[in-house]
Amino acid sequence: MECGYTALGRYFLLPAWRGVKPLFRKVLKLEVIGLENIPSSPCIVASNHRSNLDPPVLNAVFPEPLFFLAKEELFKPPLGWILRHMRAIPVRRSASDLETLERVINILKKGCKVGIFPEGTRANPGEFLKPKPGVGLLAIRSGFPVLPVYIHGTDEVLPRGAIFPKFGASVKVVIGKPKVYKGLEPNLKNFRKVAIDIMEEIRKLYDSLRKK
Repeated sequence: MECGYTALGRYFLLPAWRGVKPLFRKVLKLEVIGLENIPSSPCIVASNHRSNLDPPVLNAVFPEPLFFLAKEELFKPPLGWILRHMRAIPVRRSASDLETLERVINILKKGCKVGIFPEGTRANPGEFLKPKPGVGLLAIRSGFPVLPVYIHGTDEVLPRGAIFPKFGASVKVVIGKPKVYKGLEPNLKNFRKVAIDIMEEIRKLYDSLRKK
């Protein structure tokens, strides 16, 4: 599978991550529910977002690291240089970024998975934010299935504003079933409608975890 790794990403960062991944999962006491729902085919992985730990947690769950959509502001040096070698894709939030959309669709067509946080930014502990229409746009325009995911506990390990993690709390990841949004007219109304539906699917995973 060829999804556009840089040389540094392919020959250094990816092998390093595969070596660290088991320890990372152990330290976080990572528990995964619904692992069988991950399709072997490409999909859009949509998750809630409450901590900077969320991307590495998802990469610790999925067999192959995801491509992640991230706000353009994060790509300033030196962090931006690292992100570009770690499958992060900059998104301009103030405009319709058609070039990025096309790039993401091409990545999906190559057989790879793309991660996106529909809320657009980190929510406060226990909260969900109103989703941005971008995830709906991507789901409708690409035609690829959306895999809803709920992450619990990362905001306890690495809260917003914290520099160092507070180990001890366990992290849980609940994976739902893929959902397809084909045949919908590509307009803003449907983009918003689909985005809200995706967040509702994530909320349902949260509810299912609370009932356990």
